[in-house]
Amino acid sequence: MNEQHRMERAQRLVTQQGLAGLIIGTGPEMAYFTGHGEGSHERLTCLVITADSHRIVAPMTDLAGFDSAIGWRDGQDAHALAVEILPPGPVALGSSLTTHHVLRFGELIDAPLTHLPAGLFDVKEDAEIAELRRAGQAIDRVHAQVPGLLLPGRTEADVAAELHHLILAEHDVVDFVIVGSGPNGANPHHSFSGRVLQPGDPVVVDLGGTLNSGYHSDCTRTYVVPGAQAPEDFCRAYEAVRAGYLAALEKARPGVTAGEVDGAARASISDAGWGEYFTHRTGHGIGLSTHEEPFIIAGSERVLERGMAFSIEPGVYVPGRWGIRIEDIVVLGEELERLNVQPTVIR
Repeated sequence: MNEQHRMERAQRLVTQQGLAGLIIGTGPEMAYFTGHGEGSHERLTCLVITADSHRIVAPMTDLAGFDSAIGWRDGQDAHALAVEILPPGPVALGSSLTTHHVLRFGELIDAPLTHLPAGLFDVKEDAEIAELRRAGQAIDRVHAQVPGLLLPGRTEADVAAELHHLILAEHDVVDFVIVGSGPNGANPHHSFSGRVLQPGDPVVVDLGGTLNSGYHSDCTRTYVVPGAQAPEDFCRAYEAVRAGYLAALEKARPGVTAGEVDGAARASISDAGWGEYFTHRTGHGIGLSTHEEPFIIAGSERVLERGMAFSIEPGVYVPGRWGIRIEDIVVLGEELERLNVQPTVIR
């Protein structure tokens, strides 16, 4: 990845948006620019970017791995050291800075504080898209094995334990495993439990991991446990969710707003009578963070651009009964590219 190119792009955005600079904390946002994103506990570590410079400010305990960092000792005012780098004017703060750090910067900076500018992370480079493509293929190989695990008499926890190992065989880190059978599937963020799978149970399986490059996978399919027919109303709702998913795929093009893509999925599901049960956004960006801009959400006026990568994941969740979600990661290019290609029909 070309970190120098990323830094130059950030500096252009500082100039274009009339900012004094950016202050970025540890985590994926710092890793994007430096390759080093480890935290520094309660002590301040940050990257300060102005129109013509960039410096790391870090405690003496955590200087390893940073080049040309300004080191500070306990007892010094680290926040003041960071602010001294900035010229006068408004400052954009990274999302990983804690309230303690934000409030201290607010005391020291006599100008507005704002969010990082749009476009800083959400338009992906070719090398990033290649890693996301690799991640999509990795999680697809895991999903291909899921039907063989969903057998009557097994528990969600049994299945999740096997999926944990399967994800690790394809990734460096397991980010999450969701196995939501029957009524548990009605909770979009259910993880797994001791519930025993029953014949005909709908099962929401949402899986994600991290590659050694730091890029993430995220893919959901809804399955049916063999041995009995799934509930009739579930089958109708599934077709509505799949229609909403396809409508969002069709709508997602450069120049369209994120809100319009969400609206396409939502309209299709609402028209089929299931709109009140579609309770979350249609998607989120993905990269070095699993959830990042652009968010495919109602009312968003963020214009989608070539190179953006995000999920399309409509769902329907009927409390006490079952849930449904279909999720793929897509990339906007000349054509829309699905990075996940496992079947979306009920299995």
